[in-house]
Amino acid sequence: MLLSLVVHTYSLRYWFPATIMLGTAPAYMLSWGTWRLLSTVLPARMYHKLDDRLYSMYQSMVLFFFENYTGVEIIIYGDIPKNKENVIYVSNHQCTADWIIADMLAIRQSALGHVRYVLKDGLKWLPLYGWYFSQHGGAYVKRSAKFSELAMKKKLFTQSQSGVPMYLVIFPEGTRYNPELKNVIADSQAFATKEGLAVLKHTLTPRMKASHIALEAMGGHLDAVYDVTVAYEGTLEVSGQRKPAPSMPEFLCKECPRVHIHFDRVDIKEIPPEPLFFRRWLHERFEIKDRLLTDFYESEDEDKTCRFPGEGKHSPLNLSKTLPSVVILVGLTLPLLLTETGRKVYVRTWVYGTLLGWLWVNAFP
Repeated sequence: MLLSLVVHTYSLRYWFPATIMLGTAPAYMLSWGTWRLLSTVLPARMYHKLDDRLYSMYQSMVLFFFENYTGVEIIIYGDIPKNKENVIYVSNHQCTADWIIADMLAIRQSALGHVRYVLKDGLKWLPLYGWYFSQHGGAYVKRSAKFSELAMKKKLFTQSQSGVPMYLVIFPEGTRYNPELKNVIADSQAFATKEGLAVLKHTLTPRMKASHIALEAMGGHLDAVYDVTVAYEGTLEVSGQRKPAPSMPEFLCKECPRVHIHFDRVDIKEIPPEPLFFRRWLHERFEIKDRLLTDFYESEDEDKTCRFPGEGKHSPLNLSKTLPSVVILVGLTLPLLLTETGRKVYVRTWVYGTLLGWLWVNAFP
């Protein structure tokens, strides 16, 4: 009985925030949908401006749970620019929580509403969210050569021409790095060897296509590439072996005490646009990531283990940036749940919004 109580209490650490985040989705979508209809007669710039504000509110609520609620410490190596910029955010990819790390950096630059994602194609089937991520300016890609380059180029080019602020998040590895999946790592290293590229140990070999398409489509609109390397404390065994990074549920269960984030800004003028040179440039950036992660996991100096080289600064997130969004979204949701009519609207939003979203995102990728 005691064990059952412990397990139940542990699961509540995840289910409580997950219920709030998912439970407020219909109210958010109804608010966004209303604005989307009203803005059809307005310039695209005006629609995107309020859409970014709405998105910032929702993601601030998400960060309340992933950062304030969990109490995780964020350690940043490098200086985040104070002013907002139009950027491509490039990071190593090891778990589902990586998406939240991009939000953590963006909110510290007051750019949370500008975050848009390049996502793998299967995520477009997420109820409500799959459609909305696309509407917010994200792009879906396939790992093979079959994804529509033209659709991605057109979407990003149109947004850049409209002056839409851009904080485009891309994980060039495509597949998450998991130290337990030896065959995936071996295949990635074999590909690097075949292509004459340096073999990487703590990341997978990056694929250039999505990143290069983004650079090509938005080149004149971009200011920089943010090269970000992430390591989760608590992923090193006593034996010295690296463990898998925490999933979103594990993160919410407070299994990660600290996140170490190495930040490097690369001016867009320093990035070669030609495909061959860009590929080499991208791989060289991942060689730097690999060396940083090697220092983090394998340093012979115990004082340097589980940290990146250089000075890391603790970066707490003030509740004033997240808690108001929780209050607003819960306040919008409660009226729907407390009346019979509201509950019908709530359920129908989940059902019909999801079905409409699936049709839309497949017809207009």
